[in-house]
Amino acid sequence: MEILINNNQDVLVDDELLLKVARTALAYEHVEDDVELSIALVDEDEIRGLNAHYRGKDSVTDVLSFETEEEEPGTSEYPHLLGDVVICPSAAARQAEEYGQTFEQEMALLLTHGILHLLGYDHQDDTEAKIMEGHEKEILADEK
Repeated sequence: MEILINNNQDVLVDDELLLKVARTALAYEHVEDDVELSIALVDEDEIRGLNAHYRGKDSVTDVLSFETEEEEPGTSEYPHLLGDVVICPSAAARQAEEYGQTFEQEMALLLTHGILHLLGYDHQDDTEAKIMEGHEKEILADEK
């Protein structure tokens, strides 16, 4: 399992926490070891641009997920590219304060949420949202 972190912003983030959370989420979801996950930490201008370009929403958001369109795991000599999770730590810091939790808790939640999107989870309706939120809670409880 390869987890790459690309930090292009100024907020101090604990890379080890992100690695631990990512490994926990992937193990919880029984993802094979031959995957590669990319985590990008970006500033508000960059995430706003991505949100506008890919989702048509010209606003800052906290996390975006981009699935990689490629062949099935195990059919190549290279790791299966799971996709990219893009997080805006400055948005996470504001939300952590708003929701009464630590910055680390908010970053862990956002990363878990993004990974679950890469694995096909969604929250378009109440049933899907409850399933996704349940997985998030279980993963974050296991991560502690």
